[in-house]
Amino acid sequence: MTGTTMTRNQPLRGRRRTAGWVQFAVLAVLALAWVYPLLWIFAASLKDDASIFTDGLGLIPQQWNWQNYAEAWQTAGFARYTLNSLVVTTGSVVVVVLRCATAGYVLGRYGFRGRRVVLGVLLAASFIPTGLAIIPIVQLSTELGILDSTIGLILALSAGGNVAGVLLYTGFFAQIPDELEQAAHVDGAGFLRTFFSVMLPLSGPITATVAVVTFIGTWSNFFVPLVFTFSDPDKRTLAVGMLAFQGTNSTDWTGLAAGATMSLVPVLLVFVLLQRYFVEGIAGAVKS
Repeated sequence: MTGTTMTRNQPLRGRRRTAGWVQFAVLAVLALAWVYPLLWIFAASLKDDASIFTDGLGLIPQQWNWQNYAEAWQTAGFARYTLNSLVVTTGSVVVVVLRCATAGYVLGRYGFRGRRVVLGVLLAASFIPTGLAIIPIVQLSTELGILDSTIGLILALSAGGNVAGVLLYTGFFAQIPDELEQAAHVDGAGFLRTFFSVMLPLSGPITATVAVVTFIGTWSNFFVPLVFTFSDPDKRTLAVGMLAFQGTNSTDWTGLAAGATMSLVPVLLVFVLLQRYFVEGIAGAVKS
């Protein structure tokens, strides 16, 4: 490269560098705007009841009141609510993953009459609001005698259409070569063994994606756990347990902020641990 060419490229490199810094600044502002509410909740959880309002949008507490977390964990019963949320969310994730994987496997690998009808019903079911579906769910749970039980709550939370999960599995299983499935059959594997030992392990990124989405949706669900724990407050989840900070004439805002912060920790941990598989699953779905 001659000296004249390098001289001509210098203004171009300068414009690219400036454009890069502008993009970085814009993205940094957008990221700060997205993260700021989370930072404010964490800061509010360390303030006292007076300064949470007088400090306005400030993020630095005048006094670091860590006892708000201890009071939320022990006094408000968040230890019990956290255990309930873990049990209910884990059970719902297992049910949803198995249901979406088996449905997606059949829809993706087998051609049968009415396949398009099944997909149409799944898509239509996804537009039904939860408020409308809760009445038949409660009625059915009452008939089965599981309305006030943890099993009933798990089944109710995992009873949605989960169309996105089914379609992700359907697209993934449809791309797998037939030779792999035929080789399993030659080795003597039946339908279930082929699915659980060969096909399902290959869908790790899709499983991680469905698990993360289901975990976040179930963990933060308020309406269904509220209905299923009306008669038994000890079975409340974290989202419903937030009501413990609201009295008849007052609200414990600092305790509410501490509870909200603690309820976010498991969600962030699950996303960080499965982030790589989640991105791979979304990227694979976009390519397909």
